[in-house]
Amino acid sequence: MLTRMQYDILLASARSLQELLKEMQSEPELFASPNTLQRVERYLLVMAQTLTHLPAPMQARLVQVDWHGWGCLQTLLEQNGQPRRAEVWYGTQSLVPATLELLSQLRRQEPVWFEIGY
Repeated sequence: MLTRMQYDILLASARSLQELLKEMQSEPELFASPNTLQRVERYLLVMAQTLTHLPAPMQARLVQVDWHGWGCLQTLLEQNGQPRRAEVWYGTQSLVPATLELLSQLRRQEPVWFEIGY
């Protein structure tokens, strides 16, 4: 059940990010909007923290996830590290889509891991 809840948190955060970013035309537009940027960073942090707590067998199967990138982004966001513009943009444009795709593939391969009762 925990794995399913973590998966749902990741999906909900990613969808919220996509909703926030869909009207954005470019990187400068995101960073010119402090309120949107704050929300984007909050969702990225939730995703990074959730990924950190995935079960070890699941992490082991997600070898293509950029764990280093997620870890660096998490540290920067938790410690309010600056500058972080490049890392936040990388998170929104690369980490999130790639991680969601890899999770989707894993869900097709190991559907039992994503069941409510697991």
